[in-house]
Amino acid sequence: MMLKSVNKPETNVVEIEFTADKATFDAACMNAYKKQVKNINIPGFRKGKAPKHIIEKMYGKGVFYDDALNETVPGAYEEAMKDQDFQIVSQPEFDVVSIDDDGVTFKARFYVKPEVEIADYAGIPVTKTVREATDADADAEIEQTQKRNSRQIEITDRAAQDGDITVIDFDGYVDGTPFEGGKSEKYTLTLGSGQFIPGFEEQIVGKNIGDEFDVNVTFPEEYHAKELAGKPAVFKCKLHEIKFNELPELDDEFAKDVSEFDTFAEYKADVKAKIQEKYNKTAENEIEEQIINALIEKMTAEIPQPMFDAETENFVRDFDNRLRMQGLDLKTYFKYTGLDLDAMRKQMAPQAERQVKTRLALEKIVELEKIVPTDDEINEEYETISKAYNLDVDKVKEMIDSAMVVSDVSVKKAVDLVKEKAVVTEKAYEEPKADEAEKAE
Repeated sequence: MMLKSVNKPETNVVEIEFTADKATFDAACMNAYKKQVKNINIPGFRKGKAPKHIIEKMYGKGVFYDDALNETVPGAYEEAMKDQDFQIVSQPEFDVVSIDDDGVTFKARFYVKPEVEIADYAGIPVTKTVREATDADADAEIEQTQKRNSRQIEITDRAAQDGDITVIDFDGYVDGTPFEGGKSEKYTLTLGSGQFIPGFEEQIVGKNIGDEFDVNVTFPEEYHAKELAGKPAVFKCKLHEIKFNELPELDDEFAKDVSEFDTFAEYKADVKAKIQEKYNKTAENEIEEQIINALIEKMTAEIPQPMFDAETENFVRDFDNRLRMQGLDLKTYFKYTGLDLDAMRKQMAPQAERQVKTRLALEKIVELEKIVPTDDEINEEYETISKAYNLDVDKVKEMIDSAMVVSDVSVKKAVDLVKEKAVVTEKAYEEPKADEAEKAE
C-alpha cells in the first residue's frame, strides 16, 4: 500500500491516488466470498458450498469487489496518509481508478483548511460600556430573594386584593357557546400578574371565598386564537381560596438565612459587589464581540463550504444534546415548533459560519504570535471543563484529547492578546428607554 500522487485541482481541495497491493485485495475478496457464499445458489452445489471461482465464473469476476473495496480502502488510505500533514476539514470522497494484476488504485478527494491572512489586529478600536452597580440594583436583587423566601398564608377573613394568589373555577362563553380552553377547575391565579386577558383579574378583586360571579371581558384584537380575537366573552367563576405571600423582614436574620453574612449591611454589600462583577463581565463580553467582528472583517480566506456545513451539524448535535438533558428530543421539538431539520440547519447556518470564521482568525493570530499555553493553563482548562460537566478531572483527560484543549486555550489567549492591544473608549451606561426595553423583552 502506497501513496502514488498528490494533486491540488482547486483552492483548498486535494486529490490523492493511492494503492492496495494484489495480496491485500485478494484477501479482501476472499473475506467477501466467505460472507456472501451462504446466500448464493449455484446449480450442482448445495446452497452456501459453491467454490469462489465458480461463482466468479457465473456472475463475473467483480461479484465480490464492492465488499472487498469497502474493506480495503480504509486501511490503504490510512497507510497512504500516515506521513502527510494535511489539515483535512471534510470527509474524503473515494473513487476506484483501476483494478488490475498489481492490485487496486484509489482516488481520494478532500478539503483542507484554507490559508488565512489577517493584518492590523493591533489597535482595534472598541467601546467599553461602564456601568456602576447602584443601591437600587442591589435592592431589586434582594427583593427577588425576599419573594423567593416568602411564606404563603391562607386568607379567610377578607376579600381578594391585588397581589393575592387565588384558586378559582372558570367557564368561558362567547356568544353563549363554550370555547376550547375556556374552562378550568381549581386554577391558581395571582391577581395583577397579567396572566389572563385584560380586565379579568381586576374583576376578582373584592370577591370573597365561595362567591360565584361573572367576569365580562373582550379578547384583544391581536389574540393568538383568531376565532376569539376582538370578541366579548363571559366567564362564570367561583372563588375557592385566597392566599397571600408574606415577605420576611429585611434584617440581619434574613441575611443569615439567605447568605453567609451576619448582618444585612454586609449581605447587601456583597449583592452589590456581585452585580458589579456581572456588569463588568458584560462589558468585557461586549468588547470581545467587537474584537471578533473586527477580526472577521480583517481576515482574508477562501473557506470551503464543508467547514460551514460541519459546524452547522455540530450546532444541531449540541442543541439535541441540550434537549435530551431536559427529557426532550428533536422530534418532539419539531412537532411543537413546526420546524424540520433543514429549517433548523438554515437557522443555525449564520451562527455556524461566524464560529468558523472566528476560529480561523484566532488560530492565525496564535500562529503569528507563536502563542503556546503553559501546563498550568492547560490543567486549569481541564479543571474548568470538569466542573462544568461535574466529572472527575482524570476522566475529562481521558475523554478530551490534549491537542484540542491546547488549541482552545491558545485561542482564548489570542483573544486576550488582541484585547490588550485594543484602543478602548469608555462610555457611561444609559438605561434603555421604555419602548426599547419592551422590544428587548
